[in-house]
Amino acid sequence: MAVTIACVVEGHAEVEAVPALIRRLSAAINPGTGLVTPQPIRLPKSKATRTGELERAVRFALLRAGEAGGVLVLLDADADCPAELAPQLFARARAVAGGRPVAVVLAKWEFEAWFLAAAESLRGVRGLGAEMAPPADPEAVQGAKEWLSARMPGATSYKPTRHQAALAAVFDMEAARRAPSFDKLYREMERLLLELTAPA
Repeated sequence: MAVTIACVVEGHAEVEAVPALIRRLSAAINPGTGLVTPQPIRLPKSKATRTGELERAVRFALLRAGEAGGVLVLLDADADCPAELAPQLFARARAVAGGRPVAVVLAKWEFEAWFLAAAESLRGVRGLGAEMAPPADPEAVQGAKEWLSARMPGATSYKPTRHQAALAAVFDMEAARRAPSFDKLYREMERLLLELTAPA
């Protein structure tokens, strides 16, 4: 069985990284379900908080998902609290979804915080150091990209468009669940897949 989840994401790097990540999550959560992920729709968080912008992106994503598909909105929280902003955005997305499955997840500070939570699994990957260890509180780091760059020996620095999708394809997702916002993504994917595979 195959299901479709169309994504609304923030940056150019997430256009490639997020579909790869949610396909991995789908395979881990429900191995018998094939996941189809159309080209994501980009929506900067600064626009998502404006009236009408998120709604427009969700409607567009629903068209890409098809009648039986769902939508995942995945943005960076930056300085906002995910537990406060995500429910507001979810209510707005659900209001235009017409009963179709939809989820909204905000990465605490930024997507890369999840790589920090699973840092040990990324040792030696794409120039990252062999001794890398996760910080005590990955989601408290207010510069995950810079944290990664500091652990790339030599002149290399972390570039989302160069590194994000590659790291998203291999990081330890179970280890990353120690980051509450990634655990939220995991649980929301479980819910979406359950809703999309439920008998009509």
